[in-house]
Amino acid sequence: MIGKEGRVTGRIGPGLVGEVMIPVRGGAEAFYAHPSDPRDEFTVGMIVVVVEYHPPRTVYVAQALV
Repeated sequence: MIGKEGRVTGRIGPGLVGEVMIPVRGGAEAFYAHPSDPRDEFTVGMIVVVVEYHPPRTVYVAQALV
């Protein structure tokens, strides 16, 4: 899971639990998402990369380098 890119579908920011869709097993699945740096904010549609994974459905993300 770490290193996978996903698209933000629910705003991620300080004090918020956002959502990202990440490609998994030939489809895409929704994961709860938090910023890896608590000061970061990600808006809907941004591409992010998973830097930490907490099973079953929580990820910490950073901005993907495009």
